[in-house]
Amino acid sequence: MLRAALLVAALAGLIASLGACQRSPSAQMPGDPDDHRPWSAIPADAVLVASGTEPFWSARVRDGHLTYATPERPQGVTLPVSRFAGRGGVSFSGEIEGRDLTLAVGPGPCSDGMSDRPWPYGATLRLGERVLSGCARNGTGAETGAARAPESAPSRTPLP
Repeated sequence: MLRAALLVAALAGLIASLGACQRSPSAQMPGDPDDHRPWSAIPADAVLVASGTEPFWSARVRDGHLTYATPERPQGVTLPVSRFAGRGGVSFSGEIEGRDLTLAVGPGPCSDGMSDRPWPYGATLRLGERVLSGCARNGTGAETGAARAPESAPSRTPLP
């Protein structure tokens, strides 16, 4: 019960900080405040791809695992995550190298600031005390790039 309360608090805080994704400043908690159903834009069995710039990072969630990658660790580090869907978005939480990691995703639109590609969701990744902003989208499972499949061999380079 305590873990669920902590996940709700973490999701609320992270969703509130999604404004760094160049979203409208008037964007508050999305949806009808009287509707208490969980956000369903990203189904539990979906592949989710998220990334951010300055600093560069990527994450891929698939089959209950999240792979977090950086330019220093392009193969990424894969960890099991738990999923929480609230009214304002979805989050994935786990532990990586002794630090808590939470990826929170909510309704966009979002711009990565480097490409003309629109992203449907904003993303915030918290690794320990570090908070990174980015964008997210549903994936196909066949993405290439820094975030690799959970079967990837982990790198020994420490995470930033």
